Amino acid sequence: MFNRSGERETKLTGAIVTFLTESSLKEIADKVAGGERLSFDDGVALFNSNDLNGLGKLADTVRRRQHGRTAYFNVNRHFNPTNVCYVDCKFCGFFRTPRQPDAYTHNIDDSLRIAGQAVSEGATELHITGGLNTKLPFSYFTDLLSSLKQQYPQLHLKAFTMVELDHFTHFYKMRDEDVIQQLIDAGLDSCPGGGAEIFREPTRSMICAHKCDAQRWLDLAGKVHAAGLKTNATMLYGHIESIEDRVDHLIRLREQQDKSGGFQCFIPLAFYPPETQMAHLPGPSGVDSLKTMAVSRLLLDNFAHIKAYWVMLGKRLAQVALHFGANDVDGTITEGGELTESYSVETNNEVRMTKQELIGLIEEAGFEAVERDTVYNRVEKATIA
Repeated sequence: MFNRSGERETKLTGAIVTFLTESSLKEIADKVAGGERLSFDDGVALFNSNDLNGLGKLADTVRRRQHGRTAYFNVNRHFNPTNVCYVDCKFCGFFRTPRQPDAYTHNIDDSLRIAGQAVSEGATELHITGGLNTKLPFSYFTDLLSSLKQQYPQLHLKAFTMVELDHFTHFYKMRDEDVIQQLIDAGLDSCPGGGAEIFREPTRSMICAHKCDAQRWLDLAGKVHAAGLKTNATMLYGHIESIEDRVDHLIRLREQQDKSGGFQCFIPLAFYPPETQMAHLPGPSGVDSLKTMAVSRLLLDNFAHIKAYWVMLGKRLAQVALHFGANDVDGTITEGGELTESYSVETNNEVRMTKQELIGLIEEAGFEAVERDTVYNRVEKATIA
């Protein structure tokens, strides 16, 4: 990256500093250019900066140094086996109690039908998450995976957050390692990053009191990594959390990545208030979302990929986020499932884009659209036909 005389470092620092208007950002830019890890205080300073253009330029410089003009997407489908859940998170508009009229649990035939539709549309990934339903045996989940894998072996099954794994181990009285291995044997290929929400207390207990705590979430991620699978990581922002909560969250993820190395992508999730117990809150602004994207890129120096999840950001803001550190926009979703519909910011809770629409979205933003599989192998260089 740098030559022995430091010429590359000096050139990079000078190019960035030209765009900065705050002295605190200039000091952080020097650290970034020198490959120095940013501190907690640096993270707070970045969030508190009013130099949005400078912050974006700093994050974009790091992003382009790693990925050039490449922006990834995939063809995927979300599937939520059940919306029955006892956790009662205040930010969730998806969960139902067993007696509510719109509570549901899909059977195996439903899952195979949905997966078949996804495959017919070119999907390479089925993203599976759902409620913590105490009426289901553990065999429901292993049978679900094995049936899907047997019928559609080409589908990558990205299933079950760390919160779901924690539920499995406690409710079914099984060892963590046994739960993970039995799911792998049934067909599990990787895990999504949901359930992280905000790690820091007391905020975590205020928004999701019945979920596993931060250290448990991180420990389980480490065990999944040790078993040979990749996972993602998330952070829910724009509700009651503080800037310090966000920075703490990012640094804990960075520390876990140093230990286990299995996180492949970080996804900042913009809180969507309607139909939740926190519907009185406004949710994050566009500026806040762009800052969060940029700070994530700068603090998470050991995460290769930062995702601008278009469903929660909106299509237009996701385009801009590609200039603020993001190098991925997620996928087509193709009828995204009940959970995704509950938090989509698009008109009529839209959760679907065609492959060509996604490519156009990326190319209009000035980037090269590259279709990937779940673990970031290139499927093909994508262009609009």
